Amino acid sequence: MVSIGSKTLVSRSSMGEHDYEPLKQGKTKRRKHKKGGSTHAFDSNSFTSPPQLSRVRKQLDPETTQYFSEISNLFESDGVELEDRSLICANALEETKGKEFEIATDYILSHTLETILQGCDVHHLCDFLHTSANHFPYIAMDRSGSHVAETSIKSLAVHLQDDDDVVRPLVEEALTMICKVIAANSVDVMCNCYGSHVLRTLLCLCRGVPLDKSGYYLSKSTTVLADRLNSKEFSSKKYDATNFQPGFPNLLKSLVSDMLKHAKKCIKILQVDQFSSLVFQTVLRVLAGDDEELLHVIPILLGCKDKNNAEDNFIGTRVVAELKNLLKESKFSHLMEVVLEVSPEALFNELFTKVFRNSLFELSSHQHGNFVVQALISYASNQDLMELIWEELGPNLEGLFKMGRSGVVASLVAASERLHINEHKCCQVLAEAVCPVDESPKWIVPRLLFLDSCFTSEDKSNWSWQSGSKMHVMGSLILQTVFRFRSECIQPYIISITSMEATHVLEAVVDARGSHVIEAFLCSGASGKQKRRLVTKLQGHFGEVALTSSGAFTIEKCFTASNLSLREAIVSEMLAVRSDLSKAKQGSYLLRKLDIDGYAANPDHWRSKQASKESTYKDFYTMFGSSDTKLTENDAFLADTSNNKSNKKTVKEMRKEIDQSLGSGAPFLSTQNFKKNPKKEKHKSKKNAQVSGDDVNSNRKKKRSNKEKVESGFDIAAKKTLKKRRRDDDLSEASLKKVKAPNAE
Repeated sequence: MVSIGSKTLVSRSSMGEHDYEPLKQGKTKRRKHKKGGSTHAFDSNSFTSPPQLSRVRKQLDPETTQYFSEISNLFESDGVELEDRSLICANALEETKGKEFEIATDYILSHTLETILQGCDVHHLCDFLHTSANHFPYIAMDRSGSHVAETSIKSLAVHLQDDDDVVRPLVEEALTMICKVIAANSVDVMCNCYGSHVLRTLLCLCRGVPLDKSGYYLSKSTTVLADRLNSKEFSSKKYDATNFQPGFPNLLKSLVSDMLKHAKKCIKILQVDQFSSLVFQTVLRVLAGDDEELLHVIPILLGCKDKNNAEDNFIGTRVVAELKNLLKESKFSHLMEVVLEVSPEALFNELFTKVFRNSLFELSSHQHGNFVVQALISYASNQDLMELIWEELGPNLEGLFKMGRSGVVASLVAASERLHINEHKCCQVLAEAVCPVDESPKWIVPRLLFLDSCFTSEDKSNWSWQSGSKMHVMGSLILQTVFRFRSECIQPYIISITSMEATHVLEAVVDARGSHVIEAFLCSGASGKQKRRLVTKLQGHFGEVALTSSGAFTIEKCFTASNLSLREAIVSEMLAVRSDLSKAKQGSYLLRKLDIDGYAANPDHWRSKQASKESTYKDFYTMFGSSDTKLTENDAFLADTSNNKSNKKTVKEMRKEIDQSLGSGAPFLSTQNFKKNPKKEKHKSKKNAQVSGDDVNSNRKKKRSNKEKVESGFDIAAKKTLKKRRRDDDLSEASLKKVKAPNAE
């Protein structure tokens, strides 16, 4: 018996008079629709849906309804201790036996059952799944029951985090039974808008996907274009499963295998069904990295029945024409995007050769097919393949813009930058697509910023800046990618952006999309002089820009790209809006970064620190920077080196140390000669340390630790050079022996 205050609650049968207020329907929370699902019916004109499982729901007796209402009120009062709560949940689950389906599918009582499943221990949870296993598919396909089914699966995942030897066998046994009944009815479940979500959650649990990462696996095609345009390698390709739980790999493969056995019979219907497509996408994502399994699963999902895998022939010629038509269908196009995302290289290349080659422009012009082409370009992993894609699409950039397929162009530009192929040609053709050769290059950037209005106008030569209009998302992304190219490839774009009128630069900076373009240019390989030419056009408006939503980031980039006099101009304008800036979202960060309070207190000291910092940056980069990028006397350190990728981490760490040291008033590397012998400098520091007092010793220890970091850089570089020389000597000797050998004979 559990006592709570003056009331007792053991089970429904022991309850006499009800001391609690009945559960009011008005207090129940409304259900949220599943991600990727909706309540609308399937389109009967496009295909015939397979017959759905159905079951008549019995009426619950009033006593059971009242009992669960009392439990709900008790939990809402927050007057239940943890131990009592667990016992109440256990007793309540006992009362559900024989009525699991009716309670789980009741719109009101299902909420209470969810709370109970979250609060019970693993033994009672698994017991509930055992007793309700035969009803689980019906529960999963119900509007209210799907939430109960999903909660039970997520609760199992929570218990698995306990890393208890007793818990895992219990969970595996319960999951095995649930997977068995779900697999037997998988076609019905995956075609149901509610069951689809439950099945995807079950797949994630079997794979060991943490709850906080399940959003990627449960949603639609989440690898959006903005992510694809990033120059980094895609995590899905690398198959990053860090922090995953062990999962149940054998159970997962068994579930997928049984699902596909049933799916083969009606695969043509399932390919174009909204909810089964989402299930198949999750199947592919949870199998990412398991090439052997993917080479078996993907051909089935594409409708291939012939097993030609032994000859590395995965796609039968019979289905090629069907696939080309399916790529223009909305639901299947989403599935194909994920297929391209996870496909092993051999299958990816075969898909390109048989399905996509010589059809890229046709597919790119289609409202759904163009997204598949974007995925194909984004996941292309070698230059040879990209060369073939460029041959088909490269000469048609202007046509793609006119059709509104700027996403395909953006993917092409990003892939050229990522794979370092046709970089100069890509930038040139892109510039000519928006601004013919006989026009001034100053219009390149403005026309990309207002891409739609540019190509909807009858005569581009009469096009003018669209003041007050929102800038184009895709045009902004394309420009951000362009400014990651080497400086020699993007000279027309640099000329264009630095030729913009001051009013247009200000409009671009206060626009969320335009500000990203300005920031990308300030981080590009353009010279410091060219960057400062743009920054000076914002003079008199730095305070205004800083108070906008994204202005703090732009001002930081402007400050970094500026010389000392221009930096002081920026800070002096910031000083005028310091009070308003301190209340802004990113204002406090900007105040610290630019040391505005320090400038207000002592401008001379602030100038000294900035000059020392810039000198240190230049000295450090002279030694450790990339050999293909040289500083000029007029270039600020970060203005010319922010595009350097080879020493990005080292520069970032050193910059942080320099900032901290100079911010504390302690002298740093700027006061030392980098070209001196490191060993002599070390001995000198030791001699000075012996003479100094305790306070001086502590300061010089800081200096020495920073020096040793630099010296370690020398040592590493020296070792690499020595190894290289030895390797070259060995190769030379070997070559000489080969040359001399015939003569000796």
